[in-house]
Amino acid sequence: MDIFVAKTAGFCFGVKRATDMAFKLAAEKRKGVYTLGPIIHNPQVVNKLRQEGIVPIDDFKTGKDIRAVIIRTHGVPLQTSKEIASFGCEIIDATCPFVKKAQYYAKLLKEEGYQVVILGEENHPEVKSLMSYADDNAIVVNEKTPLSRLSKKIGLVVQTTQPLESLKKVLSDVLKHAKEIKVYNTICNSTALRLKETEKIAGKADVMFVVGGKNSANTTQLAKLCDSLSVPTHHIETASEIEKKWVTHARKVGITAGASTPEWIIKEVEKRIRDIGG
Repeated sequence: MDIFVAKTAGFCFGVKRATDMAFKLAAEKRKGVYTLGPIIHNPQVVNKLRQEGIVPIDDFKTGKDIRAVIIRTHGVPLQTSKEIASFGCEIIDATCPFVKKAQYYAKLLKEEGYQVVILGEENHPEVKSLMSYADDNAIVVNEKTPLSRLSKKIGLVVQTTQPLESLKKVLSDVLKHAKEIKVYNTICNSTALRLKETEKIAGKADVMFVVGGKNSANTTQLAKLCDSLSVPTHHIETASEIEKKWVTHARKVGITAGASTPEWIIKEVEKRIRDIGG
């Protein structure tokens, strides 16, 4: 059995930066430090942090002794940051620098008088943060959204984990409506490289394993890509989910992983497959 593991699999720069910050704080044994929501979309990493004393909370207005709040990689709405500061909590900003850039461009487009269009998943925390930097006239779209509410002056920004093909599709649709368009391609290069390498591996694999949180947008995109290539695909979070029948007759197995998947989980998946394959 041949096993191909994507070189781009695992933590991207922004996720590594955020988790390093959080585990460093945990090692310092500081009291009253929480993350607002899961710091990344990986339950196993979140649980490790929980064991180290840094717990995710959904509401910083609880009765807990909250002294510092870690802002997760996806960022938070602008108003939320202001509210945290008004409560006297220290803000430890672990927002991915690429997300910060997208936030900046959303704000800039608004100030320049463009109707801001955000390509992304409406309920994703990153997109919610981007919306707060635009105004009430901003809209969130995906590649299938009918574009009927556009002004003649459009400014486009993108959720950092969106595929380039989606941006091309939406831009083509926007061109049919707008007279003036300004586009900031805020797709993270790591996302594009990961998709490209995954497609290459899936093209020669008998079965694909996509490793990462079920709530991770970029991991789900990888799984959808593999499915679209008609290769049997399994989106898993840990090695314990792997069933022997999935790989028993496979000669070539591909492994890729989302940007929030730690290396140790990827290695466990590879070991489990090797153990099954002998």
